[in-house]
Amino acid sequence: MKQIAISLALSLALAGAAQAQCFADYKAKQDNPLRLHYGVAQVSGACSAGNATGQLRSRLAAQGWTLLQVQSVFGPEGLDQRKASAGQYYLRF
Repeated sequence: MKQIAISLALSLALAGAAQAQCFADYKAKQDNPLRLHYGVAQVSGACSAGNATGQLRSRLAAQGWTLLQVQSVFGPEGLDQRKASAGQYYLRF
């Protein structure tokens, strides 16, 4: 019985982690003329730089931007400190 309770608790904890919000900050560019921007975007699925790179590359390309680098991935606790730096690119893509 104790094992069942532990398994259930672990399953619930993992389900909560899987649904946790994930964000990435990144740098992108456009050519002709050269334009650069820093932005923050929400990422679905795994909260990893690799997953964020795949998602942001296609989102940005659809609007004529090229992803240069994913700076970091983080939870909602990191949003406020990045909002001013991202400006108009805060949660835009």
